[in-house]
Amino acid sequence: MGRMHYKCWEALKNAEVVAVCDVNPNIKEDIKKAVGNVGEAKGAIDFNRIQLYTDYEKMLKEAKLDAVSITLPTYLHADFSIKALQAGLNVLCEKPMALNVQDCRRMIDQANCSKKVLQIGHCVRFWPEYAKAREIVDSGIYGEVIAATFQRLGSAPVWSIDNWFMNEKCSGGVALDLHIHDTDFVQYLFGIPRAVSSFGAKGPGGKLLHIVTQYLYEGDKVVTAEGSWAMMPSFSFEMSFNIAMEKATIVYDLTRQPAFKVCPANGRFFTPRTEKGDGWSLEIAHFAKAISGQKVKPVTTLDQSLNSVKIVEAEKESLRKGQKILIR
Repeated sequence: MGRMHYKCWEALKNAEVVAVCDVNPNIKEDIKKAVGNVGEAKGAIDFNRIQLYTDYEKMLKEAKLDAVSITLPTYLHADFSIKALQAGLNVLCEKPMALNVQDCRRMIDQANCSKKVLQIGHCVRFWPEYAKAREIVDSGIYGEVIAATFQRLGSAPVWSIDNWFMNEKCSGGVALDLHIHDTDFVQYLFGIPRAVSSFGAKGPGGKLLHIVTQYLYEGDKVVTAEGSWAMMPSFSFEMSFNIAMEKATIVYDLTRQPAFKVCPANGRFFTPRTEKGDGWSLEIAHFAKAISGQKVKPVTTLDQSLNSVKIVEAEKESLRKGQKILIR
């Protein structure tokens, strides 16, 4: 993900990547290896004009930065974001915001104290097809939502250094690392649910690999999301949604062609125009505008990022207890 952020920052005309901090002393060679699940992040990196650091606090003091992209394992998000904010820097921190709500609150308190921009990288809110789907839902042109399903399915990310993704104390597991994308988008579309009811399946080692949640709202619309690390590597990856409305169905499936379409009650399906780019490039461009003083329409807020963690915590509690959990 660090490579993806680098690529997006490099594409901006009014930004310059001046420093990179990584504990790996062999980063120049190791960066050439194909590691990770974000294929779009591949490509050469010109280290000749970048200051390399292995000491984060030293970089904050010396590199004369305006902003920092935090692309570290989840358990480090709070402390490293807070250090940058304390140094007077703006921060774009990858999702999820933190491992727990308490750490989220610490980050928000420091952002308020520092009066700097802290943005959490909920890239799906910026993803062109997801953003357009929300625009259509909010317009009311096709009536109310009757039901909505969201899926994010892939194999376990066992390629990570020290296998930190599979360590729930470091990543929060499949629910907080992967499934939260859809939990957050459900919140973005419909607000905070009054309750959640979750079911899960574990792998041979006892780790949660698959989660399905129903988000309960006032009224009778049915909203569910499914996240999985249980698929075999040859399955590749699927992110998709189906939103059934009174007068249309909105469909997105990364594995299909066309991937995105609106199916109205009358007439043929069509693919709406969407913004160019992907969720990562658009969220970073948005952040860059915000820290440069331009007025931008909020796409995500710190309270919403905290609430996404809170909802996932309720989902995990529902799994443990085998019952519906109210969101407080």
